[in-house]
Amino acid sequence: MPRIINGIDIGSSAIRMIVAEEKKDADGFNILAVAKKESRGIRKGYIVNFEEAVDSVRETIKIAEKLSGIKIKSSFIAIGGISLGSVKSKGTAMVSRADNEVTDNDAKRAIDQSENNLPNLANRKIIYQKPITYKLDGSFVLGHPIGMKGTKLEVETIFITCLIQHFSDFTKIAESAGIAIDDIIPSSLAASYIVLSEKQKEAGCILVNVGASTVSVMVFEENLPVSLEVFPIGSTHITNDIALGLQIPIEEAEKIKIEYGAENSMKKKIENIVEARLNDIFELIENHLKKINKNGFLPAGIILTGGGSNLSTIEEVARASLRLPAKIGYYRPDKEGLSITGNQKEQILKDPSWSVALGLCAYGLKEMDNGINTRRRAKNMFWRILKSLRI
Repeated sequence: MPRIINGIDIGSSAIRMIVAEEKKDADGFNILAVAKKESRGIRKGYIVNFEEAVDSVRETIKIAEKLSGIKIKSSFIAIGGISLGSVKSKGTAMVSRADNEVTDNDAKRAIDQSENNLPNLANRKIIYQKPITYKLDGSFVLGHPIGMKGTKLEVETIFITCLIQHFSDFTKIAESAGIAIDDIIPSSLAASYIVLSEKQKEAGCILVNVGASTVSVMVFEENLPVSLEVFPIGSTHITNDIALGLQIPIEEAEKIKIEYGAENSMKKKIENIVEARLNDIFELIENHLKKINKNGFLPAGIILTGGGSNLSTIEEVARASLRLPAKIGYYRPDKEGLSITGNQKEQILKDPSWSVALGLCAYGLKEMDNGINTRRRAKNMFWRILKSLRI
């Protein structure tokens, strides 16, 4: 029987959920249902009203269950918001075998040491970690060092963290909505599974997820994430700018933003308002790239996703601001052989606001293929957090 995969993107403007089933004859999944509800009780990725947020998620799940005819018991969940960030740390381990052959245990000890060497992480939770470079006896290792011979192994690891309370709130929302958690991963990482190719990640690129109230920036190089930064600015700010600039109600401003690029008597003024705010966003991104010494050094350029990337001139503004290639990121049918089918396929594959939910399904498929019991891991993580908080 085909395995069922579910992904829930809990955003500040909407809750999006995709129910899919694994394909038997191909690497991919068939979309059974898509569900979307306006999110309540969430601002900038934070839970500001727990009961409203639970109701929004529960209502979305009910729609997905009705459309798919399947009782949803568990799901992969994406976490975003301004509390997310990344930090790098180095660790060292002496090779333990007498013949100096590096083992998995040596690599694990070096990674554990890099975690121990992290700066103060009070009130923060590690939600993702990945070794990005290794050295063996002072020389960089291309790929993984297991099986090589040496005496001293060094590693640099990237850690993505968020506030413990933020993570705990997301976990409790899922539990209160009646589902178990297969895994929780950063929203930008989820989107990368559907919109980025291996070539883009290998060459070096920036994935920019333009949400309603935040912009998440994840930098990839040599097929690995090397930085994550979240800015408290998003497409809602563009709506507010239009409302103020044209002195019109918010609802009308939102409609103008959605239809941005259409011919009307105020087109030039609207363009100036929108592009001024986009320039602010890309200036923040440029400053971040300078901070991590990556500005101008990412050949695959900037890939835009999220609901806010639907603006007609955003690619042009991104290219001019960052002096890099820029494009909207969509699922491509030839993406590393990943096949996606379903009645709702055309509805969502060309809409970048669904990239996180789609990416969660792609990630879930990969995790199931790896045979990882992610549900048990997430459950154990949840209880450790509750214990640390003395809840």
